[in-house]
Amino acid sequence: MKPVANPRKTSGVRRLGAVDAAALRSAVLAIPESVWDAENAAKPNRFEVLDQTRHIVFRFIDSPLDWRSSHDRPAWARWRSLIEPVLRQAVQPYGYARGLFPRVMLANMPAGGVIHPHIDANPAAKWPHKIHVPLTTNERVVSFFGGEERHFPEGDAVEVDNLGPHWVRNLGKSARIHLIFEYYDADQPDPDWLQPFLLAGAGR
Repeated sequence: MKPVANPRKTSGVRRLGAVDAAALRSAVLAIPESVWDAENAAKPNRFEVLDQTRHIVFRFIDSPLDWRSSHDRPAWARWRSLIEPVLRQAVQPYGYARGLFPRVMLANMPAGGVIHPHIDANPAAKWPHKIHVPLTTNERVVSFFGGEERHFPEGDAVEVDNLGPHWVRNLGKSARIHLIFEYYDADQPDPDWLQPFLLAGAGR
């Protein structure tokens, strides 16, 4: 059975609203370049389409096949108290009683950087909402989601369609840093395709 998308996910861009990310933003801007380099070297999300974009990954899935199993990475303990309030504010519009965050990370795109056109193809990306909170940006950062070019302002949480073609270009002179995370409802029934798909994968 072929994996299909969660019908609750946006097919374009859904604005979730402004969040208070000032404290997190200040802490992120103070991260030394050496820390960005070290965390990026150890990251689990290594994809050519990300080009020069560096990441600090706080939580990540155990398998690209299943969003329901994830783990904390070493940096999460140090950053959790700053990040969790931003996560909770951003996801309030969903109203989930038991919402979970399988992937949480910072993405630092340098001036002149690009994320090449792609879709998030792994099955674990089919179900959770994909959410961005811009922490620092500039007016010449252009994102393409849902068939349109867009600019996301600082502190404005948005859910994006990660299953359609998307790309980002930073044509400005300063970095673009986003808090990016996934979110899903633990009380939503698993899709019919999940268990057959996992069993088929285990048998390969």
